This record gives sequence, structure tokens and C-alpha cells, in this order.
Amino acid sequence: MLKTVTMKDIATRLGVSTVTVSKALTDKDGVGDELRGIVKETAKQMGYRYNVTAKALKDGKSYNIGVILEGHYIDVQNDVFYMKMYQNIIRILAKSNYSGIMELITPEMYTNMTLPNIVVENKVDGIIVLGQMKSDYLKIIRESEIPIVYLDFYDRQMEVDSVITDSVYGTYMLTNYIVSKGHTKIAYVGSIHATASILDRFLGYYRSLLVNNIPFREEYIISDRGEDGLFIDLELPEDMPTAFVCNCDELAYILMERLKKMGYRVPEDISVVGFDNYTFAGYSSPKLTTVEVNVEAMALTAVETLIKRILGEKSTQGRKVISGNLIIRDSVADLNH
Repeated sequence: MLKTVTMKDIATRLGVSTVTVSKALTDKDGVGDELRGIVKETAKQMGYRYNVTAKALKDGKSYNIGVILEGHYIDVQNDVFYMKMYQNIIRILAKSNYSGIMELITPEMYTNMTLPNIVVENKVDGIIVLGQMKSDYLKIIRESEIPIVYLDFYDRQMEVDSVITDSVYGTYMLTNYIVSKGHTKIAYVGSIHATASILDRFLGYYRSLLVNNIPFREEYIISDRGEDGLFIDLELPEDMPTAFVCNCDELAYILMERLKKMGYRVPEDISVVGFDNYTFAGYSSPKLTTVEVNVEAMALTAVETLIKRILGEKSTQGRKVISGNLIIRDSVADLNH
């Protein structure tokens, strides 16, 4: 049976006191930064496991972080993007001696305005809301006064810290790329009032039209989801565009498959681009031009922001915007030739 490594073992290895080791591992005053780093590295090498339960009892904290999201994001649409985000959150939390607990928000909880169980039962020290939720439901969570961070969306009043990808500039880059390939009949696919990110991505598309002196056509704005957040059948215009800018890769994949069934070739007849660069971008044929969201940086920023709130650090609330990268593949035809 393996022996449990203690603070005393680490102290003996380094020739310092157990008190010094304790202060270093718990980031208390009285230990220099260099020695603190040495103690932590030695503890890691020796396989020391910090007793989170004992620390929780002492500090009056659970050292758990809640992650809540609407159930339809993963139940119906099988949204691997948010699962990837959640995995990054859990990995980053572990490095800060926190654990993560996910809870799915159901339609019944919305209807009855029922708080998440992890909040009601005081199981967590703070909440990361992953993906946009209804504002009235978010309001009752805020009223619980638990530290909270929104991830992948924001509220217009800036009442809560939020971490988002740069959707406006991302679709601006995408649309500019399409224009550079000779396209002027460009449609946007996304219900612009559904979420903040879909609206922001529309604004990037619209900005590109303005900058490139391309007339805006209202019939080229195509809704993709209903009030419940689920995808609906796309109503395509009679005068088909030569390119579609989709608000996410999954939608782009769905559109490409439909266009093929209608007899169109992608990209020879109609070009399609997405947003996220996850899973569907690789499944599609041809491979999808898209914007890669920096999931790891977003998760890290959200965790760091929330922990600061939990620790009582005062700072200005607002949005933290994480840049993405344009990924050029094979789904846009060059009309310049």
C-alpha cells in the first residue's frame, strides 16, 4: 500500500518547517515567492494530495464550482462544443484545488422559477453559466447573491462578469474573406434575437457589407431556431445567394447537406462558412471554412474571474473578449476567375 505523503514529509525533504510548507501550499503570507514555488513543485513531485475537505471545513467553503446550462444544449442538439468547454473548465478547476458540478436547467425549472439544486443546497461557492439563458431566470440566480460568471454570452446591462469570443470581428473576417473571393450575394443564417452571440455575429457580417459597399438585403437574413432555442427548417430565399455565413458549424453542416439534396454543389455553386471550428467543421464535405473559438482561453478566464469573486477581490464588472482565428478550408469558391 502506498504511503500518503504529508506536509511533514515535504518539510523533511526541503529542510524547512511544516509551518512553512503549510503557508506555501495555502498561499499564506510569510513565505517568499521563490520558496513557495519550490515547495509546490516538490509537493507535486512527491505526489502530495491536499486535503480539500479539511480546508473546506476550516474556511467555510465547499471548494466546488457549479456549471449550469440549458439541457437542450446537450440533450437534443448533442452540442459537443459546450461539452468541450465544460471539460476545459473541470481541468482548469483541478489546478486550483476546486471541483466542478454540472446541473442541467430543465423547462420545468424555467416555468416554476426553481433555483438549481446546487445553489439551494449550498453545494458550490460560485456559478459559471454556460450558454445563454432567459434573463428572468438569471435574475433569480443573481438574487441568491452567489458569485457568478457568464460564459459564451453576456447581458446588456453588464450586471455580471462575462467571457465571450470576439463574434463581431470573427464574422467580419469571415465575410471579408468571402467578399475577397468575388462574392456579393451573401446571406446570414441565424435568428438574430435568439442569443447575444448570434446577434454579434450578424453585426460582424453587416459591418463587412457596409465596408465593402454591398447592399443589405433583408431576405438574406434567415432564421435558424425557434423561441425554445431548437433548430427550425430554414426558409431559403428564391433568389439564392452565392454564399451563406452561418452562426455556427453545426448549422453550416445542416445547410450544406440540404443544399446538396437540392442539387447544388458546395462550393462550386454555393459557398458556406461556419463558426466554432469544432467537430462539424471536420465532418463536412468539403471541409468547412470557419472561425476557431479559443475554448481553453475562455474557460481559463471564466474560472480565474470567478475565483477572484469568491475570494472577495473587487474589480469592475464587464465583458472579457477572447479573440479567435480564421480557419480557411475548402467551402468557399473563388469567383474572381
